Amino acid sequence: MPLQKNQVLTLRVERLSSDGSGVAHSPDGETVFIPGAAPGDEARVRIVKDCKRYAFGILDEVLTPSPDRIPVDCAVAGPCGGCSLRHLDYAAELRAKQENVADAFARIGGLDVPVLPIVGSPEVNRYRNKVQFPVGVDKSGKPCIGFYAGRTHRIVPCPDCRLQPGVLNEIGNALCAFFAEKGIQPYSEETGRGLVRHIFLRRGAHSGQIMVCLVCTRAKLPSAEELCTRLKAQFAEITTILLNVNAKNTNVILGTETHTLYGQGYIEDTLCGVPVQLGPLSFYQVNTLAAEQLYGIAAQYAQLTPDDLLLDLYCGMGTIGLSMAAHCRELIGVEIVPEAIESAKANAARMGADVAAKSRFFCADAGQAATRLAAEGLHPDIVMLDPPRKGCDEATLSAVVRMSPRRVVYVSCNPATAARDAAWLEQNGYHAEKVQPVDLFPRTRHCECVLSLSKV
Repeated sequence: MPLQKNQVLTLRVERLSSDGSGVAHSPDGETVFIPGAAPGDEARVRIVKDCKRYAFGILDEVLTPSPDRIPVDCAVAGPCGGCSLRHLDYAAELRAKQENVADAFARIGGLDVPVLPIVGSPEVNRYRNKVQFPVGVDKSGKPCIGFYAGRTHRIVPCPDCRLQPGVLNEIGNALCAFFAEKGIQPYSEETGRGLVRHIFLRRGAHSGQIMVCLVCTRAKLPSAEELCTRLKAQFAEITTILLNVNAKNTNVILGTETHTLYGQGYIEDTLCGVPVQLGPLSFYQVNTLAAEQLYGIAAQYAQLTPDDLLLDLYCGMGTIGLSMAAHCRELIGVEIVPEAIESAKANAARMGADVAAKSRFFCADAGQAATRLAAEGLHPDIVMLDPPRKGCDEATLSAVVRMSPRRVVYVSCNPATAARDAAWLEQNGYHAEKVQPVDLFPRTRHCECVLSLSKV
């Protein structure tokens, strides 16, 4: 019998789904997904939508809390939606992520592959090196920073996000105070009026350098020189201040035009010993310390020898491949974003003549590049794959198989697509040896993993 909207059931939460919702079953066996629930909760759940085979509910009342449930330490964790697991003990969060990775490889991939114990993040709070605050107005009508409520563009004010270093929150609040003082208005999507859309901040985890980028609807910011003087005086770690122009009616944050108001236009940092320069458009893992763990595991799985050719597909700024360059004969990196390829070449040059001489980077779609390289008879010994959430397309995987590397190392931010691609490779001459989950995003539902495959 289908569940009815507003029907209230007493349910026991069994586990977490891959999107971080609690999973329970109705008396008739229908699956119910419940945001904010913890495995082991016994709760009164109000049904808000029935989709015949499954339903969505909300917590009306937790009758018996799970032993893994902890007090939520953020006043806006619910409406904000960024920290969907802030109500869980971190050990329980890691167990849930481990189970979801194992479930993806067993259920989606159909693979009997060992899933190793998850590697937790060195920092559970304040770990993000990047924040993109939308700027809105609070109840009193003053400019404020915050985040969009789930599936909306309604800004939830959040003066102190616990995922960001405190100094980034302080800079966001100081900027809003300056906007209020000078009468600078936040942009309104409804009216199309206003100047400031987003405050984009980056901080080097090792260098401590901070980039401030204001995303505005036009290139002129009132009192810009005074703003730079004040920010530098208040926050010594700020090394560059930028103004990015985005005048389009779009949900894309950054525009293509950027002006430097102060400094060199970028900050410097290191990742796995690779020196990097980061501007607003640079792709960079948001949890530096955990990313170094992730890339270290990928290097172990590569098992490089001094005679090996390493092909790094979806290479981004080249950090994964360059972190392994000392251990191989030659490195080829492929990435579709032109700015990332220029950064990769510059990073290689900063590592010295030896690394620069053995490294080649070119801009192309990974699938097309892999196909071309395979047609040219390139035979890499190791292929590194680090695709976006959608995973690899079949053209890329087919080209990898034609190139016949000894090993494939697959770094994934989506265990579901990694499991799908691993199953394809299993059917085409490669054996999935082991999977290592790595938590780069504590208090959120996301989890990375590294997969090791060898040629049969």
